[in-house]
Amino acid sequence: MIPNDRPHLKHWPRHLPRDLVVPETSLWFNLEVSAARYPHKPVTWFFGRALSYADLKAQAGSLAGWLQGQGVKRGDRVALFMQNCPQYLVAFYAVMRADAVVVPVNPMNRVDEFGHYIVDPETQAVICGADGAAIVAEANGRLPAAQRLRAMLVTRYADMLPEAIPAELRPAPAVEAWLRADPPLPDGATRWLEALGAGAVPAGPPQAGPDDLALLPYTSGTTGLPKGCMHSHRTLLPNAVGGALWGQASAESTSLAVVPMFHITGMMYGVIGSVMAGLTMVLLPRWDRELAGRMISHYRVTHWTCIPTMIIDLFASPQYKQFDLSSLLYLSGGGAAMPEAVAQRLLDEFGLAFAEGYGLTETAAPSHANPPERAKLQCLGMPIFGTDSLVVDPETLDEMSIGQTGEIITSGPMVFLGYWKHPEATAAAFVEKNGRRYFRTGDLGRMDEDGYFFLTDRLKRMINASGYKVWPSEVELLLYGHPAVAEACVIAAKDAYRGETVKAIVVLRAEAKGTVSEQDVIAWAHEHMAAYKAPRIVQFAETLPKSGSGKVMWRLLQEAEAKAS
Repeated sequence: MIPNDRPHLKHWPRHLPRDLVVPETSLWFNLEVSAARYPHKPVTWFFGRALSYADLKAQAGSLAGWLQGQGVKRGDRVALFMQNCPQYLVAFYAVMRADAVVVPVNPMNRVDEFGHYIVDPETQAVICGADGAAIVAEANGRLPAAQRLRAMLVTRYADMLPEAIPAELRPAPAVEAWLRADPPLPDGATRWLEALGAGAVPAGPPQAGPDDLALLPYTSGTTGLPKGCMHSHRTLLPNAVGGALWGQASAESTSLAVVPMFHITGMMYGVIGSVMAGLTMVLLPRWDRELAGRMISHYRVTHWTCIPTMIIDLFASPQYKQFDLSSLLYLSGGGAAMPEAVAQRLLDEFGLAFAEGYGLTETAAPSHANPPERAKLQCLGMPIFGTDSLVVDPETLDEMSIGQTGEIITSGPMVFLGYWKHPEATAAAFVEKNGRRYFRTGDLGRMDEDGYFFLTDRLKRMINASGYKVWPSEVELLLYGHPAVAEACVIAAKDAYRGETVKAIVVLRAEAKGTVSEQDVIAWAHEHMAAYKAPRIVQFAETLPKSGSGKVMWRLLQEAEAKAS
């Protein structure tokens, strides 16, 4: 229970419970229930083609049988590597039906990055879009035989498209060509429709319970490669239940699912919570402001969880006055602060308050949220159902007074179990206070007199580029793969649109000086890492500042960048 002296409880929405009674079931059971309740209701619309709840359940069951036929057992890891599409939901719930664990991977990752998501989680199978199949195959081929995948399943996005997309829902010609593309199938891979037709291998009875591992999303820290965050069915269900209650979503709701499903927010609101609530989702595989506006109008979208830059971009469209956005009832999001001027336009033109929230991969999306009826701007919100947060001194862990800045620590039912195969990092991530176990977020913030939390800085090195989290240490490790790079330090630079962007301070090898340009390094980076991670700015330096122990003093470079901008 939350201590009764927490100031935010004075402003807690009267229609909401303070704590949740969370079902002690599995995520697969949620689909079974929704399919029984709403068999003919669309769970997704994809450019005019519907997938019903009954069909989602049937296809996921067939695919689970195929996975088990490939040797996938209870607790095994299966990676999903594709853009938002109906197949993502089918694949996710097939893995749940097979009692296995989903490893969501950003489809922007390149070959040099993807191998980690096979080796570290000991992935047995990958389900991917046709556009990522060559990346998976090459990354898998580079590994020793003992570490390679058991199976690879490839879907074309066109497998779930209508034969002809209605004119008002049609994407740009280049995007439709990408959706309908059919690149060569890698050796040993199986086509999506072939696996769905393999009904000769029915899945065994579901066995997973609430404490079984269900999801292993990866996040990076201050050092090393990304680490897997272990979430059980039990840690995912609180935000599945709570998200619908907080946003007043139900089977009558229609949401726009454009936040990527590999991301914990897109996963929670586009895959897990949505199916539990029985709502209908309009899927967009890539952000397109004109198409988003038309889809909101066409499908009468009521709920939209997004990144504020999407709202800003939509308002920047010369066509936005022609979009009918009157159906929207609830707008929420995070990843970047909502500018006051844009929030005021939303309120003035549509009567909508933007409810900002805050969470991490480790907290299965939100741990804090603004109630729409009493939202504050550039604010993380208040701790949600059954969650307690404190602001503490990062060194002593003593609790700070109201208004003072310190590290935000959080205790709640959605907090993850720990980092996969990293017991030391897990131990360092938690602290005991007042008889409760709190997760150290690594974010610096303050709490006001109303119990609302505000972000002020980060203890961890992290760059927030349009809501995508970029961890400098990971980018640095990849940059060292460039033959001309002797040393590299990655920092954040201000960006008018993205909020922050990636900047690399690079020391070249002696033989490369005068022959390699900054643009050469940027171009190489785009070939070897996801586009959102690749430095937009490269600056050459003769040396990097170092401490007495030889560590690069990145804070000095970050402070110099802040002063310069």
